Amino acid sequence: MVGRIPVMDVSPVVDLGRLSAKATVGEPMPVRATVFREGHDQLAAEVVAIDPKGVRRDPVRMVADGDQPNRYIAHVTPDVEGEWTFEIHSWSDPIATWQHDGGIKIPAGVDVELMFTEARLLLERVAAGEPPLDKASAALVQGGIAAASDTERPAAARLAALQDPELGAVLLAHPLRELTSISGPHRFRADRTRALFGSWYEFFPRSEGAARDEKTGKITSGTFLTAMERLDRVAEMGFDVLYLPPIHPIGELNRKGPNNTLTPGPDDTGSPWAIGSKDGGHDAIHPDLGTFDDFDAFVARAKELGLEVALDLALQAAPDHPWVTTHPQFFTTRADGTIAYAENPPKKYQDIYPMNFDNDPAGVCREVLRVVKLWMSHGVRIFRVDNPHTKPLAFWEWLLAEVRRTDPDVLFLSEAFTKPAMMHGLGAIGYHQSYTYFTWRTGKREIEDYLREVSSESDHLMRPNFFVNTPDILHAYLQYGGPAAFKVRAALAATGSPSWGVYAGYELFEHVAVKPGSEEYLDSEKYQIRIRDWKKHDAEGTTLAPYITRLNEIRRQHPALQLLRNITIHWSDDEQVLVFSKKHEDDVVITIINLDPHGARETMIHLDMPALGLSWHDSFVAHDEITGEDWSWHQHNYVRLDPGHEPAHIISVRSHR
Repeated sequence: MVGRIPVMDVSPVVDLGRLSAKATVGEPMPVRATVFREGHDQLAAEVVAIDPKGVRRDPVRMVADGDQPNRYIAHVTPDVEGEWTFEIHSWSDPIATWQHDGGIKIPAGVDVELMFTEARLLLERVAAGEPPLDKASAALVQGGIAAASDTERPAAARLAALQDPELGAVLLAHPLRELTSISGPHRFRADRTRALFGSWYEFFPRSEGAARDEKTGKITSGTFLTAMERLDRVAEMGFDVLYLPPIHPIGELNRKGPNNTLTPGPDDTGSPWAIGSKDGGHDAIHPDLGTFDDFDAFVARAKELGLEVALDLALQAAPDHPWVTTHPQFFTTRADGTIAYAENPPKKYQDIYPMNFDNDPAGVCREVLRVVKLWMSHGVRIFRVDNPHTKPLAFWEWLLAEVRRTDPDVLFLSEAFTKPAMMHGLGAIGYHQSYTYFTWRTGKREIEDYLREVSSESDHLMRPNFFVNTPDILHAYLQYGGPAAFKVRAALAATGSPSWGVYAGYELFEHVAVKPGSEEYLDSEKYQIRIRDWKKHDAEGTTLAPYITRLNEIRRQHPALQLLRNITIHWSDDEQVLVFSKKHEDDVVITIINLDPHGARETMIHLDMPALGLSWHDSFVAHDEITGEDWSWHQHNYVRLDPGHEPAHIISVRSHR
């Protein structure tokens, strides 16, 4: 039944409470509810979190959620990983009722002594309550009792004593609860910090250290040992996670040639996502890359540099994958006896067989869990999952729960560019992070709407990862925007989301598509080895690496940028200038970006000062974290952003000394 003081429309609640809402250790999680009652007496509510060991934490008082009537909010910050719950306690608040009524009646001369008598009785209850008041609080309450009882003092003076802010703080901390109601428990899960905050870098090991024979033109693949040499530079740029596309043997049947052609030459390497050959399947390493010992050394070196290695989990098979022979029921046989290859119209993947999860679900589950645990045993604690939306949600819920049961630190990133329901569903059943529509959000209004969506509308379901590019996606904005476009997107991703990602070559401004209107790279690394002369670009200064490095430094220096749910959109007079801020305690960062990579923009921006923790008339020192410049700013400020110089201000808010 509904409680005596009703609590309704509680959030976050996922799937009517069957699934856990998302939280992260150290991340304030907003809890909201509609709380109301009959009549005019005042009420109050608080959130009580219960940690994974069943310990009830100190309650957090709920306050009005903006100007929404009867809507309340409190923030709960979990400090350990695991499954938590929260309850919302609501009650009739006689102290608040008196404060409201007494503040009106006594100045009006209505029931004056009766009101003071009621105040005295309430304060006496507070003084006698449990736990006992400390000495200072007890003195304040006794002072209030004395004022309420002193008929010789003017009523205004007695009321002023009862309205003293210090006394009010004591009464807020020691409420009198009547008609208490409890909603809950409601579930949420706190994951480790890397589930929320991190900078990802993707490279193909076969390209790192690869060499071309000048006489024959033949390319020798890079290995884990040669790719290991690139790890130092990735770490220097400030990345936390190194993501590797599939490292398994590549199928020979229907192998793809350069640019997705169907006519490969004898030396063409094929796509790493066409997994499996005579050399093994998902539990094997491509012979050209090295051995398991080499992989272990690669992971160990990454760990020394502060990098976690994320491995691609692509549940599909090349036509010559061992599963096709040993587990033919894992695939769908068509009426003519053939197995259908994968398609994502207009894209065709003749070198890939999709898996069937219905013929032998128990067998598929056992085999996939075995594969995942194999790589976990070799130090992989993060998996980037390829196309999870093409597999049953129930399968993922089972797999992620099985892994979490024994290894709760293992994280899964969903690469699901699909409809919102599936993206949200994957997040709800256990995925720790999700690819997003960020890549295709390039206009000011759509970016503003999307930042609001991921930070405050879908945040209980999925955590975003803003990848600026992927081997599959080279957006037209990058194809035609020049170097400034690369800066714009990097600054936007790095400050707009606590997790962001870069695919190798971005820092070299790689921007040529295979054909007009396509988002596929020319000479895509998906189908061939790509040799890049990193040292040459570093020496010439033709790289975005220093800018990316600075972005990651800023992210690490500012806790506000490491959170998701703390974004505020501000206003600018220019439709190409985007302004938003993030705040956590005393740390405040404002991002101003010129989205037009071709022309300078000058405009006025207008800041929501209370959202920055300031009053409307305050001024502050605006420190540009990119250029090091300082300005004196207030609510309304002039900015000029030239993409040929710097297309973005990343401002830390500092007080005047």
